[in-house]
Amino acid sequence: EGSQLLFATGRGGTYHLFRVAVGSGEVTPITTGERAVRSPSRSDGASLMVYLVNDFRHLDDVFIAGLDGKNERRLTDANAALWKDRELAGVERVPYKGADNWDIDGFLVKPVGWTAGKKYPMILSIHGGPAGMYGVDWFHEFQVYAAKGWAVFYCNPRGSTGYGSKFQNGIRRNWGSRDYTDIMNGVEEVLRRNSWIDRERLGVTGGSYGGFMTNWIVGHSNMFKAAVTLRGISNFISDEGTRDGSYGHKRDFGGDVFESFDYYWNQSPLKYAKNVKTPTLILHSDNDFRVPIEQGEQWFRALRLFGVTSELVIFPRENHNLTRTGEPKHLVESLKWQTYWFERFLDGDTAAKPPL
Repeated sequence: EGSQLLFATGRGGTYHLFRVAVGSGEVTPITTGERAVRSPSRSDGASLMVYLVNDFRHLDDVFIAGLDGKNERRLTDANAALWKDRELAGVERVPYKGADNWDIDGFLVKPVGWTAGKKYPMILSIHGGPAGMYGVDWFHEFQVYAAKGWAVFYCNPRGSTGYGSKFQNGIRRNWGSRDYTDIMNGVEEVLRRNSWIDRERLGVTGGSYGGFMTNWIVGHSNMFKAAVTLRGISNFISDEGTRDGSYGHKRDFGGDVFESFDYYWNQSPLKYAKNVKTPTLILHSDNDFRVPIEQGEQWFRALRLFGVTSELVIFPRENHNLTRTGEPKHLVESLKWQTYWFERFLDGDTAAKPPL
């Protein structure tokens, strides 16, 4: 009725519904809790709304509540039968300090069947974007990793959404710099707090910006024993003008590639390929127009040139959203390739076979 706006957004690792008063601009949360609330649909006549809710252990179900969020109740329990046959991992928050003493949200997943006194590998996962956010909602990949006996650490470095404008804009002219410190500080923090994590068996993975950061990390650190990079940028110079976003890094890089050529090259993982020692698996889609396939091909050829153990897997008919909206068989194959690589280099399984 012209008095307020309702919207859904991420905030501090959660997703919730909020109300903005048109007159004052005051923002009020409607839903709360360690969960993700999305896709609201409202009925003015009935003063009700329905929405989807998930969390780290549960896929989406439909909930109903008043427009003020009160009297909430769940309408569906779509996977009740499935959950009876599955043991799912939980997640705990790990707040820590990043570069410039900024507060960073980290999250740690223990392996399924965790036993005190035993050492476990850990996989660092980096989200895409960088304008994206990890948190307490459902991530099927992390459940697969945990079921394999691997811990998972993920975080929201500067550039992430959900922490305000200053935090999100902190990525500007900082790709591979302070964001790298934010992430690596988190790895060191979880290692310090959890002696059961084996420092000698660490893996790293990520897609899109997370793929870029995976490539960047292995070019600047040898602490990881395996890397899986998905749809990752390796060369910003060739990326510009060939992808669907055209010259899209001007805002972050202080100019387009013609104005800041040296910066684009200096922030390209390809420049540092000669430093890489980490066995690296490259997963890319042949119809990826956001990060064209030549980015994966350049990275693969450079790593092989410098003698790095590496493999390149190309998924036909898929685009940049392979791991979210790809063909079901490709979603499964992608996970099988990832687990094969980590079994081989984190578990030391010399009999591990690629899912051919």
